[in-house]
Amino acid sequence: MLTQLSIRNVVLIEKLDLFFDRGLTVFTGETGAGKSILLDSLGLALGERASSSLVRVGTNQATVTACFEVPISHPVYTQLAEQGFELAELSETNLVIRRIIAADGRSRAYINDQPVSLNFLKEISQNLVEMQGQHEQVGLMDPRGHLNILDNFGVSTNLLQKIKLHYSKWIEATAKLSALRATIEATAHEEEWLRESVEELKRLAPQSDEELDLIEKRKNLQQDERRQEALTSALAQLSPQDRRAFQPAQALLNASKSLQKLLPSSMNEQNSLSSTDQAIQEALEAIIRSEEALGEAENIVNHIINDIHLDPQLLDDIEERLFSLRAAGRKYGVNIDELSNLLQNFETRLLNLDLGNHQIKDLEQEVATCRASFEDAAEKLSTDRKKVAKKLENSITQELTPLKLDRAKFFVSITPLPNEAWNQTGKDQVQFLIAANPGVPPAPLNKAASGGELSRLLLALKVVLSQQSTLSALVFDEIDSGVGGSTASAIGDRLHHVAQNLQVFVVTHSPQVAASGDMQLKISKTIENGVTLTHTKQLSADERREEIARMLAGNHVTDAARAAADSLLHRSN
Repeated sequence: MLTQLSIRNVVLIEKLDLFFDRGLTVFTGETGAGKSILLDSLGLALGERASSSLVRVGTNQATVTACFEVPISHPVYTQLAEQGFELAELSETNLVIRRIIAADGRSRAYINDQPVSLNFLKEISQNLVEMQGQHEQVGLMDPRGHLNILDNFGVSTNLLQKIKLHYSKWIEATAKLSALRATIEATAHEEEWLRESVEELKRLAPQSDEELDLIEKRKNLQQDERRQEALTSALAQLSPQDRRAFQPAQALLNASKSLQKLLPSSMNEQNSLSSTDQAIQEALEAIIRSEEALGEAENIVNHIINDIHLDPQLLDDIEERLFSLRAAGRKYGVNIDELSNLLQNFETRLLNLDLGNHQIKDLEQEVATCRASFEDAAEKLSTDRKKVAKKLENSITQELTPLKLDRAKFFVSITPLPNEAWNQTGKDQVQFLIAANPGVPPAPLNKAASGGELSRLLLALKVVLSQQSTLSALVFDEIDSGVGGSTASAIGDRLHHVAQNLQVFVVTHSPQVAASGDMQLKISKTIENGVTLTHTKQLSADERREEIARMLAGNHVTDAARAAADSLLHRSN
């Protein structure tokens, strides 16, 4: 149960420490006194959304601390243990939840001074306290929430988990089948083009980095061609077909002939050469060396020409290959180096097209199997829901009697959803119906129930559902809205009865409900030094009498109102 609530700097509350006991605690006070601030503060401790507007003006932060006593067997301890909390420490100190909201709206949360995430705090709080807002009975009229209420009442958790699993598998398989069909359909439209493209690219047989290799080979061939042309020209100069056109050689030949005439013809004469003759001899030898050098140059050039294996057809082939590759690149909108990958892509798409038909058959079978599993689980779930619905109908109808709705009957309608609306909760649609009077056919809540009847029906639901939960406390905000007199007394009596087993908090404007409380706290508002502040006070027996009399009579409390208050308090006790 909630044993203490400490609030610091929340809107109009500067400092407030409240201590609670078991039973029914009622909060009363005039409209605008700050009852909603009190509930908002408790909501913050339970993980509700924080806002900078909740921080009291002129302060840096707001703090709310809630202390709970819960038995060690409570499932909340399992949640805490999974987060690394020491159970021994928790059993000694129980649970202390602290929420701090900074002036900029940022917040921090702690459980027993250990920081926790807001999501985890919400998970913990769902097992501790349930809060019902002023207008929740309006939400009760929305059938979209009825299925969840029924399931929470007692439908097999195992069946609910199974239906989610089977639905998820069915949807996943269906999505795969749809995607594959879409892919095959898209590919089928271009199958002929793909096959022609694959054949064309296969004939072309593009290779990675081929363009650079071809360009390099073309460059080398062009260089060899230019070298051969230059060497052939040089060779023609060294050994022209018309020797007379070769002036250096002819000059050497003519000079040699002239010089030879000047030299002695016999050996004896040569042995007695004059210095002039010797010079002539040296000139002849130089001419001979020049002739030999020219011959050697001619031989070298010939060797070079013979070493250059120039294939004119090869250069043409390279030019044609480059042209074909570049034309294919332009056609398919890719670089030449990407053509080989494009071919692989086209081949893969064709392969997928061929394999797709086989995969479709397999996936169709998988979808059928998953759907059958879902339908089987949904049938079992529907059967269980119908059994639980009967129990819920009986439990709610029994609760309506003490709430002055003894003529009314509560019904749970379970009808099948259309196939296209099946979902992870199964194939049922659930709607709560009520027959307010005998002989009147059941009708939806929004058509058959008044505001006061909805409030009592909501109370009956909360009471019944709380019996199946692990909650430590229930909080009602003006559950008596729209009713008065004996009906309000009946609500107060029922709340008091529920509070014998479960801690209950009620914010009320009804004196009949207030008189049913085991403890009453009055919320009031004062102005101190120009600052508006909210205060809460636990009322003594005399103070309770005066407060309930005020609720009965208004601002001017009469003796008759006090007597009526005594009567209400006496009846409740």
